Amino acid sequence: MVLEIITDDGLATVRHGFFTRKGGASSGIFAGLNCGHGSSDQSEIVALNRARVAEALDLSPKALASVHQVHSPDVVQITGPLAQKPRADAMVTATPGLGLAILTADCQPVLFADPSAGVIGAAHAGWKGAQTGVLEATVDAMEALGATASRITAVIGPCISQPAYEVGQEFFERFTDQDSAATRFFKSGVTADKYLFDLPAFGLSRLRARGIATARWTGHCTYSDEARFFSYRRTTHRGEKDYGRLVSVIRL
Repeated sequence: MVLEIITDDGLATVRHGFFTRKGGASSGIFAGLNCGHGSSDQSEIVALNRARVAEALDLSPKALASVHQVHSPDVVQITGPLAQKPRADAMVTATPGLGLAILTADCQPVLFADPSAGVIGAAHAGWKGAQTGVLEATVDAMEALGATASRITAVIGPCISQPAYEVGQEFFERFTDQDSAATRFFKSGVTADKYLFDLPAFGLSRLRARGIATARWTGHCTYSDEARFFSYRRTTHRGEKDYGRLVSVIRL
């Protein structure tokens, strides 16, 4: 099966892709393009899936760099193939021929580019990473390599959307205690003590406040489109033991 790759016109001058689960070699609950070595899928199958992704972007498998994601605001600069994965949730580079690969299954994959400076970035931004500053930290790290915020385009790829993201009172207060204006990212849930959280709107607000040129979301919900996307929350609701990981990649 052919890989399905979602791209965005805002990043048209750099090679990139938000890959769906279509076109992979995994089976069972991982059926499709599972690119997460952290899953219990067969490691050789995951490696095959990642090799297909690399080939689609004219990269060698070793040039597909990824990090050990821990829901942090930490960013690393990548200058060559990685011997081991550093603990971080974002990467930046000014080195051609490297692919920055982010894994997600409801969290936001965010790809960044300042083509005129020759600097790119990629971030994994769940609610915790976004709230603690991983998106701003990625822009900071890009600027350290010569990028300028006002020239950077950032695109949020497939992630969980507000209708599918129900949270409790404690979650709501975690945001509103920090910023009373954060109420705009919530609407009432089915019961009085539940809310629906708009993760991509929150991510976009953080990016725009940082002063980047363009910030947008592709509009795809991972939870609601099972045929195309893996979803941690969907898996949890079903009581399944594990889930696949989507990959999003950008390269110079």
